[in-house]
Amino acid sequence: MAFTRPDLGEELPLLASGKVRELYEVDSKTLLFVASDRISAYDVIMQNGIPNKGKILTLMTAFWFEYLQKHVPGLKTHFLGLKVPDIVPDAAKAQLVNRSMLVRKLKIFPIEAIVRGYITGSAWSSYKKTGAVNGKRMPEGLQESQEFPEPIYTPSTKAELGQHDENISTEEAAKIVGDKYAKRIEELALQIYSTAKEYAKQQGIVIADTKFEFGLDEETDEVVLVDEVLTPDSSRFWSARTYQIGKSQDSFDKQYLRDWLTSNGLKGKEGVSMPQNIAEETSSKYEEAFHILTGQTLAEAER
Repeated sequence: MAFTRPDLGEELPLLASGKVRELYEVDSKTLLFVASDRISAYDVIMQNGIPNKGKILTLMTAFWFEYLQKHVPGLKTHFLGLKVPDIVPDAAKAQLVNRSMLVRKLKIFPIEAIVRGYITGSAWSSYKKTGAVNGKRMPEGLQESQEFPEPIYTPSTKAELGQHDENISTEEAAKIVGDKYAKRIEELALQIYSTAKEYAKQQGIVIADTKFEFGLDEETDEVVLVDEVLTPDSSRFWSARTYQIGKSQDSFDKQYLRDWLTSNGLKGKEGVSMPQNIAEETSSKYEEAFHILTGQTLAEAER
């Protein structure tokens, strides 16, 4: 049974509901992120969810926050912990274990910080047409799924629910958030990606690209890593064992679902329910990525 939104009563007002997460206010400085099992593909939310997806996203994010804070000098995150706050009604507490996290309330920068280490997806499409990615000229002769000489930063707008993000230049990003913050966001995004990429490769996963979000601690004027981090929802994970330049790669993410939608003429259609086998296969891909990266099964991590 896929998890659905809990009713947390008047004590925890619902501030926002996105494609995957609900955001509740604990107090003036603290928020509660709750990850549902909802899944979207081609910017459309499916009618049914992926079992355990919210737990996987939450526990994987917690793993990365801990790892990155040890290995990226000066990195600050909004993560406070996985403990379900006492203010949550007793009837809902069990539902939120391992799928909710307490975070600091910050001012969120309205851009997506996308880092690409390998040329694939929209970057590959753009390169084939123009020889550039997000307006940046790339070396000639790159093949599909090839690693870039250096990771590249390709920011995008952060669209409202149901709208599409749009790729923007680094100059446009600076106009949105200001030069000082834009430079720090780019610097951090590249550092975080490179650190995670090296760790993941040792475990057997290629992180082809990923997106980060950042907030501002207005008291200290620091740029802070927020939201979910380096999960199959926010990243493109490939198997290092089967990785091969010159073709598209199988992914540890919702690609299985996307392929089913496309083959059945359902791409971008509203009101679609997945067959049970599609939901279960997608869930198994998420769990496999979790196990490879963290060294634990989901059951072990939940103990």
